[in-house]
Amino acid sequence: MPKVNVSKTYKVPKRPFESARLDQELKLAGEYGLRNKREIYRVGLTLSKIRRAARDLLTRPEKDAKRLFEGNALIRRLIRVGVLDETKAKLDYVLGLRIDDFLERRLQTQVFKLGLAKSIHHARVLIRQRHIRVGKQIVNIPSFMVRLDSQKHIDFALTSPYGGGRAGRVKRKSLKAAASKEEGGAEEDEE
Repeated sequence: MPKVNVSKTYKVPKRPFESARLDQELKLAGEYGLRNKREIYRVGLTLSKIRRAARDLLTRPEKDAKRLFEGNALIRRLIRVGVLDETKAKLDYVLGLRIDDFLERRLQTQVFKLGLAKSIHHARVLIRQRHIRVGKQIVNIPSFMVRLDSQKHIDFALTSPYGGGRAGRVKRKSLKAAASKEEGGAEEDEE
């Protein structure tokens, strides 16, 4: 069987029953409407890879070509996603990033913050049921990382009943029932 080039997307903590960490994870899961702890671990792994790269670059001399080139690329990528502020465009600030900074940039959180959903959980349901688009593209992944330039283009999908599309199944059924009731009522008046 050929070897497949895959890597893990999350990393579980070394100590599974540390009460302080468990409480913090539960708070994060509730605040950002996450489905399970794996979503936190996945963001944690991404953050640790970024911080490891920043630490490695910080050990190099100030004028080193690799530090300048890769450091700027890393910072530019983080600013574009909106995790790092433009005023803090230094490698030192990359080490200060937290999981919350990444969770804030998820589509689920952005939909709730923009007021398109009543709650963070409602936001997740709207996204999964294909009611939300970013630009012209319908996105049904709640963990989609919204870039700063895409943030203003988050809206209801054109095919969604919320975005002026065709009414939902129940609404259509109730309108049809109301129309047939009126027709029945109009016939009785004639007699």
